[in-house]
Amino acid sequence: MGFWDAVLGRSKPARPDLDQLFALPSAAVTLEAGAGFTPTGLGSVCFASVEGGTFDRLQEEVRELLDADTERGGVPVEFSRDEYGYTWLLARQPQDDLAALVSDLHAVNTLLQDAGFGPQLLCSLVGFRDPGGRPLALVYLFKAGTFYPVCVLPGQQKRDNALELQVAAALKNDLRIEEDLSRWFPVWGAPGMAG
Repeated sequence: MGFWDAVLGRSKPARPDLDQLFALPSAAVTLEAGAGFTPTGLGSVCFASVEGGTFDRLQEEVRELLDADTERGGVPVEFSRDEYGYTWLLARQPQDDLAALVSDLHAVNTLLQDAGFGPQLLCSLVGFRDPGGRPLALVYLFKAGTFYPVCVLPGQQKRDNALELQVAAALKNDLRIEEDLSRWFPVWGAPGMAG
């Protein structure tokens, strides 16, 4: 932080720390014990697409990397575009192998960042579900380096804010939770949310 930033009261935003994603498996244990949510085996990465051959080649590299296990029964990744024009990559792993899913998401984020497309990365999310079928996602905000929970009520574009706050409080020792609630974006219909 520079002199003028200190004088004017500006602070540097948190830098992305992709290794924070590796805290998700231990957070999942806390989440299951505290609220009964278990991983669905689904996770996704959201990024703003860029036109051009370099980005297209990078997207194919990501597909080849994550689809390498399809001959052994793995499920191919899926790319989709949402109504706002953002691209979502959906990865699947067995429900009991959250570490493999996190490794996939970390690899995608790292490939994009190392290729100079870090500014296009928006978020990554991992899906969970409770015994009653309620979906929950833990969302990692790339630019902030923080997580927040999103619980969308089934079949509605409505959130369970009380549950989100409960989950955030339960995970504050496991994950770097986003303190600014206005940054807890709903990510309606995000791949990986429904499970």
